[in-house]
Amino acid sequence: MAIDSVVVRQRVEDLDAAVPFYEKLTGSTASRFAFAGVTLASVGPFLLFAGPDEAVQRVAGVAATLAVADLDAAVEEAGAGGAEIVMPIQPTPNGRRAVLRHPHGGVFEYVGP
Repeated sequence: MAIDSVVVRQRVEDLDAAVPFYEKLTGSTASRFAFAGVTLASVGPFLLFAGPDEAVQRVAGVAATLAVADLDAAVEEAGAGGAEIVMPIQPTPNGRRAVLRHPHGGVFEYVGP
């Protein structure tokens, strides 16, 4: 398994106010979407999110998003190495995802085709 990229997650109080800073910082245009009651903006290597505390807690509990070329293989390999599958592979608005707790405690979202 190879991790192609890592996306840093950052909760913000006001997504509209935060996005211009991250667009300027990264030179990227934000891609905005909503998922499970949370509004999000993907800007370069950052995933900004905002929303009510209850909805945001589901997103905030994940340390980072790891993009992989083969999601099925990555989840299988991580599981074989001792990772716990917190959320099995499922479709999302922009691909597929799974959430795993690594053997040393970190919780990560894996995304890929």
